[in-house]
Amino acid sequence: MANPLLNEKKATEVAAATKAGWAAPDPALRSTPIPGAPITDGPVSPWSSGGTMTVGGTATATGVLMVLLLGAATYGWLNTDVNPSGQMNLPMLSIVGIIVGFICAIVVAFKPALARILGPIYAIGEGVFLGSISRAYNELYDGIVVQAVGATLAVFAVMLFLYKSRIIKVTDRFRRIIIMATLGLMVFYMVSFAISLFGGSVSFLQSSSLLGVGFSVFAAGLAAMNLALDFDLIERGVKNQWPKQMEWFCAFGLLITLVWLYLELLRLLAKLQRN
Repeated sequence: MANPLLNEKKATEVAAATKAGWAAPDPALRSTPIPGAPITDGPVSPWSSGGTMTVGGTATATGVLMVLLLGAATYGWLNTDVNPSGQMNLPMLSIVGIIVGFICAIVVAFKPALARILGPIYAIGEGVFLGSISRAYNELYDGIVVQAVGATLAVFAVMLFLYKSRIIKVTDRFRRIIIMATLGLMVFYMVSFAISLFGGSVSFLQSSSLLGVGFSVFAAGLAAMNLALDFDLIERGVKNQWPKQMEWFCAFGLLITLVWLYLELLRLLAKLQRN
């Protein structure tokens, strides 16, 4: 999967297992009417649990998750208080939401078939957090949320065009580079979070310096490249006739990438406005 939290290898194994055909009986345990005649039970029939994956079905699943995300984000926005000093009081539910969302992503990494259940839970939990953090940014930088949403949609459209026109080609080498870079960035974020727990900080993460802006541009660009991997996974899933339940797995991965891209763009725009 484009997002390192989601295990593409595991998803492929699940898809292959679901498509497995019925096994023919062991010839050693059967007798034939005519001695020496070969045993044949006809062609092996594939087993299907409700059809195969389609682009339209994946788009529908993504749409459902987006509606849930936006609804939860609205709740988070409306329930985030701003006191006269300008400090934000994020609701506890938003903190719980991001934790639940992270747990859902971890579980789906090992159980792709659960994406249909955990995907909506992730969308709701992450939506509450996004609504709260967006309200906080918007109070500090008026209109920044509209800009970030617009930029996210624009990047999505551009990446889809570049992918469909084959200007960007997702090769094995391209996939390895993007996934390794994404894993490295995730490790960096985890280390910086651990440092903050002990009262320290990585200054350029929030700094509007050239280094800080450059880092945000890199992170947002990496998130955009992950969209190409998501598109590629969807296309390969349809081509290989993955079972229909895998539409939710791919939609889940695409939603994670979009959330990540939005947050990176939000941070980048905030840095630019401080300059």
